[in-house]
Amino acid sequence: MTAIHIKFPSLTLKAGARALARIRERGLSAADVGTLPGAAGGPKALGIQGLDLALFGEWLPAAPRERSLIGASVGSWRFASACLPDAAEGLRRLGHLYTEQNFAKGVTMAQISQSSRRMLDDLLDGRDATLLDNPYYRLNIMVVKSHGLLADDHRGRLGLGLSSVIADNLRGRARLARHFERLIIHDPRLAPPVNALNDFPSRFVALDTSNLRQALLASGSIPMVMEGVRHLPGAGAGTFRDGGLLDYHLDLPYSGNDIVLYPHFTDRVIPGWFDKTLPWRRACPARLQDVVLLAPSKEYLARLPYGKLPDRNDFKRFMGDAPSRQKYWRTTMEESRRLGDEFLELTANGHLAERLLTL
Repeated sequence: MTAIHIKFPSLTLKAGARALARIRERGLSAADVGTLPGAAGGPKALGIQGLDLALFGEWLPAAPRERSLIGASVGSWRFASACLPDAAEGLRRLGHLYTEQNFAKGVTMAQISQSSRRMLDDLLDGRDATLLDNPYYRLNIMVVKSHGLLADDHRGRLGLGLSSVIADNLRGRARLARHFERLIIHDPRLAPPVNALNDFPSRFVALDTSNLRQALLASGSIPMVMEGVRHLPGAGAGTFRDGGLLDYHLDLPYSGNDIVLYPHFTDRVIPGWFDKTLPWRRACPARLQDVVLLAPSKEYLARLPYGKLPDRNDFKRFMGDAPSRQKYWRTTMEESRRLGDEFLELTANGHLAERLLTL
């Protein structure tokens, strides 16, 4: 990428305590990065495509090493795309396929699930084994197994189940253990990049060609939007849904001493999907100590069409006018090159440490 010179910062850069001290002492190099998290967030992923392209297309390949990619929902789809033989082509393909989706008024959960399956088929294009054989990246897909009424796709029962989840989450995040079990479906060549998970019932499942597609589909299956996935080889019986329900922005106890580089949609880490409207529900600083978070700045967002990144509400906002939504999303993807260019420039000139804020 060629650096685009602009008058305002496109990126907000924040770091946990240990990462901040480390980078101020000796800077940041690609060789320092061992883990990359990818948050749930639907079309917001398109708004940081340029950052993903800079990282996976240029910066990380310059220092090849084994790295863990751990994502929930669209974060897992982004990272699966980056594990394809040509990471940049995969990421662009994901952006194109997502943008081309179009839903009529009254679309059903079954229809959206079917559209997502087609999108996944087009994205992977028979390259499942090649993706999993990536020499450097180890993919980890976050999924939840749903209990009780949440295991049902009937709108009435599912709605009652979600109401119970919201009430329990208000009383305490730990109470979500009544409703969900966390699964990390991971590349068996390397253990998931997390220390002991004691906050919720959790287990690990080996990722292979028999469950890759179902794991990716489950990880993005938002209740009341898509059907739950009921056949996930290696995970046993159950209904499997969006990993972001528990781990929205991946507030996880990352293991090891490497930098955890986090290309994100926002400069805030929100623990779970049900915490979005709870400003007091914050990530644990101890879990973020090695994290370096990269997010679009307020100045950058203010200059985008509609002053924001794409989001799922755009499907309703532009209902009946798909060309206008698609033009907006494509413009946002093109503009996001600024994010990647700025990161490459800051790491090349050694000025990244000067811009870091405390996470």
